[in-house]
Amino acid sequence: MKKIIIPLLMCCVALAANASLRLSSLLTDNMVLQQQTSARLWGWADAGSTVTVTTSWNKEKVTAKADGHGKWIASVATPAASFDAQSITIQSGKESVQLNDILIGEVWLASGQSNMEMPLKGFSGCCIQNGTEDALRANVESPYVRIYTVKKTQTYTPQETCEGSWKTPTFKNALDFSATAYYFASALSNALGVPVGIVNSSYGGAHVEGWESKELCEKYSDIPTDSVGAYNFGSSDYDRPMLMYNAMFCPIKDYTYKGIIWYQGCSNVGHADVYAQRLADMVKDWREKLGLGDIPFYQVEISPYIYGKDENDVQGALIREAQYNATKLIPNCALVSTNDLVFPIERYNIHPSQKRKVGARLSYLALNKVYGMNEIACEGPRFNKETFRIDGNKAVVSFITNNFGICRNWGLEGFEIAGTDKQFYPAKADFRWQDNSVTLTSDSVPAPVAVRYCFKDFQIGNLIGGNELPCYPFRTDNW
Repeated sequence: MKKIIIPLLMCCVALAANASLRLSSLLTDNMVLQQQTSARLWGWADAGSTVTVTTSWNKEKVTAKADGHGKWIASVATPAASFDAQSITIQSGKESVQLNDILIGEVWLASGQSNMEMPLKGFSGCCIQNGTEDALRANVESPYVRIYTVKKTQTYTPQETCEGSWKTPTFKNALDFSATAYYFASALSNALGVPVGIVNSSYGGAHVEGWESKELCEKYSDIPTDSVGAYNFGSSDYDRPMLMYNAMFCPIKDYTYKGIIWYQGCSNVGHADVYAQRLADMVKDWREKLGLGDIPFYQVEISPYIYGKDENDVQGALIREAQYNATKLIPNCALVSTNDLVFPIERYNIHPSQKRKVGARLSYLALNKVYGMNEIACEGPRFNKETFRIDGNKAVVSFITNNFGICRNWGLEGFEIAGTDKQFYPAKADFRWQDNSVTLTSDSVPAPVAVRYCFKDFQIGNLIGGNELPCYPFRTDNW
């Protein structure tokens, strides 16, 4: 809780009603600030008044002036990460607020739809593998992970505040943590030996357009941007464009982050032709609003799931392809494959249970690409289209593995080949370790022209590279 130095009895709501000094809802006890940077703090006071911020780690006073609407923003220099609890005092006139138990470490923004929202306790009918057990151990295994969960809401106009608070990893708190975000943060904290904070702003079912501004959505002919059209778009509240952006991104955009993790795409199945560009549009807009440059944006591939009549449909595969293509449009972007992180019994479960591995794979990207641990393999094998060739009755594909190689060389599954009739058949796969190539043949396809790997709604492959990371699904055709 916040320590109110003057005689006030309540927190944010009462403070807003009875005093001019107010803080952003992200500024509470237990928060984590990004280390070795200029971390932004903000709130509201009387227009034109001066706000003074004093930090415990250097005793320096930073001043900010409230603008004509009363908003003020101050940047404080943060030290290297530490497990030592710090405090901040914010004063305007005779009013003063003290924030306690602040940690300095690494801060990431987590967002997307239900697979990012999904807590350690799981959803009804969908469990997290070992989720309760991990929540029971959270305060021991990850005592310096803290998570701020933005309350789910929607608004047509951009908001300045939201509901939420920083939570420490007690058992009851941890049960409500985003499983993917918690496992990511826990892996980072343990590997780096620093506190890690996550701001989780996710909304189950949200389309990518739900996280985009009105100005962006106005460029799309199929998306309504008037209030009536937005609220009546689709068949459910989570289909609505812009409203999550306004209510759940705008209030948190002034916080200082190291990077973004993103788990979304299921609700855009059926619209793969526009998904990659719209995701790129969103990321560009978010980065401009955050004002932190091209900070890392690491996304999670949607998992195998039967979206259509059976597992052979390709609507989910097309979105996975769009997610992969988005990495080429978005600077400083990478993708975690989850092609292997489903059980056969989860073919009709859009919330697969193996979230620990999803979070771990996100952490591999961050540890390798952001924190310099280059010895950690962080991306699975990628199809090398430059070396694809047809040799009589054989199709030969090879892979980019960033020197980590292919780690399974027998019993490869998931490959299909087709001839000019465009009918795909399972292929026998022979691996050649000297050049990471796979030769594919099928008695049903005497003259192959195209190859696919796990390019279906639900197909689990077993081609893996370093760190047991799976090959990204791909196709060589455009049928």
